[in-house]
Amino acid sequence: MYTISDYLLDRLKELGIDEVFGVPGDYNLQFLDHITAREDLEWVGNANELNAAYMADGYARTKGISAFVTTFGVGELSAVNGLAGSYAENVPVIEIIGSPTTTIQKNKKLVHHTLGDGDFLRFEKMHEEVTAAIAHLTAVNATSEIDRVLNVAMTEKRPVYINLPIDIAELEITKPNKPLKQTTEKLTDVEASILTKVEQALQQAESPVIIAGHEILSYHIEHELNEFIQKFNLPITTLPLGKGAFNEEDSHYLGTYTGSPTEEPMKSRVDNADLVLLLGAKLTDSATSGFSFGFTDKQMISIGSTEVKFYGKKYETIQLDRFVSALSTLTFSRFTGEITPVKRRSNTEIKDEKLIQKRFWEMVEAFLLPGDTIVGEQGTSFFGLTNVPLKKDMHFIGQPLWGSIGYTFPSTLGSQIANKDSRHLLFIGDGSLQLTVQELGTAIREKLTPIVFVINNNGYTVEREIHGATEQYNDIPMWDYQKLPLVFGGTSQTVAAYKVTTEVELNDAMTSARKDTERLQWIEVVMDQEDAPELLKKLAKIFAKQNS
Repeated sequence: MYTISDYLLDRLKELGIDEVFGVPGDYNLQFLDHITAREDLEWVGNANELNAAYMADGYARTKGISAFVTTFGVGELSAVNGLAGSYAENVPVIEIIGSPTTTIQKNKKLVHHTLGDGDFLRFEKMHEEVTAAIAHLTAVNATSEIDRVLNVAMTEKRPVYINLPIDIAELEITKPNKPLKQTTEKLTDVEASILTKVEQALQQAESPVIIAGHEILSYHIEHELNEFIQKFNLPITTLPLGKGAFNEEDSHYLGTYTGSPTEEPMKSRVDNADLVLLLGAKLTDSATSGFSFGFTDKQMISIGSTEVKFYGKKYETIQLDRFVSALSTLTFSRFTGEITPVKRRSNTEIKDEKLIQKRFWEMVEAFLLPGDTIVGEQGTSFFGLTNVPLKKDMHFIGQPLWGSIGYTFPSTLGSQIANKDSRHLLFIGDGSLQLTVQELGTAIREKLTPIVFVINNNGYTVEREIHGATEQYNDIPMWDYQKLPLVFGGTSQTVAAYKVTTEVELNDAMTSARKDTERLQWIEVVMDQEDAPELLKKLAKIFAKQNS
């Protein structure tokens, strides 16, 4: 018998989803039977629902879309923080909720995992603010609603919510007879008009600069962006919220623009451009060091999925992937001015000295290889990595807008599952790790082999830099991080663990970790509590002033 569950799973497969994350609960167990019965889908169970949402987010950032399953009420609310991050940063995640039968819901029965008031729509309503579409499946609307919300996820690159009652999941239906709706490549009249305005602005510009943002990554249009840059020889930078959107080894790449802390001459080149063209970028406080960018609306055109602005004036929105693809069809003269590419560090001498933040990130830069996936936790790690130039074909994952600490550990695992051919390198602080470390057991069970750098600097470094450097609320319990893999089921056959305090020790661990591709690599990096990346120190002062 072919059921609504089968229909939904077939649609997920059509979108390219091969693994589904989540946590079992009595309202979703029968649906999970349909997943585990399939040979073309794998169920990846998580330690909790929040981690499942984070893991699905990382998977979607790498593969393009993802799905995870929770139970009604307690499960979905545990996951909502992760879903909000996906919404904020344009990541298409499908949350599937197993809910009580339609009879129970209709009769307002006081069943478990509810608030005891017979209202079964409360949690659905709570999700309205952090999803792009919600579907409550019935016998009448199931197939059309599934198709509708999946198309929304794909076109808007944001999460969607599917409420699947137990009995609806098991109803018999026919298989889909046509594929999901695909967006047309033809520009709308509005898009064509906006494209013409962009062309005119570029024709008149003498010192243009392109700033790429995270939506380029959300829509997986890095190739289309590159075609545009190469054809017209344009200088380009990225925001930290969007790092990795352009090949950082390319001669057109200026570096990462961070507002006032940006190093010269790039800062002046961007701030003094007569045209600053933002593509899929948002000028958030964390991306611009407290809105300290030096250009104004008079210089700026911003083209994004939710907002289009020309010199401060708003226009109708566009379909970003279609629009960026069309940029290469424009007609204007190639830029002939000077382009100063990003500087790379040259200090590779390894000394038998205590490890400090500055040297750590210099050594990380030398450690990176083309094709790696780099994941930076929103804290010391992200700000340390911001100005580390990436290599060709590298993918970068961070969460600087939503900034939920602990996000990156499950996200790394989800991304690793989505792309097993890319070596994943996670940089995460001790405070963040303590929130989501439960998924270490999942990593070992799934035989994942990322290289994890756990920065042990005894607490919440970002918060210490902003306020309360010595206050107890910025302290955390001290764990024996090197031994954590053993607690979560690791053995010498599945995990290699190191603890390093000097440059020599770190270099030795890095060398061994790079060669060992068969085991998870776990490197505890001990550094001083007061030490922090220079960008973080500058940004913390800006945030402290902003918060006063």
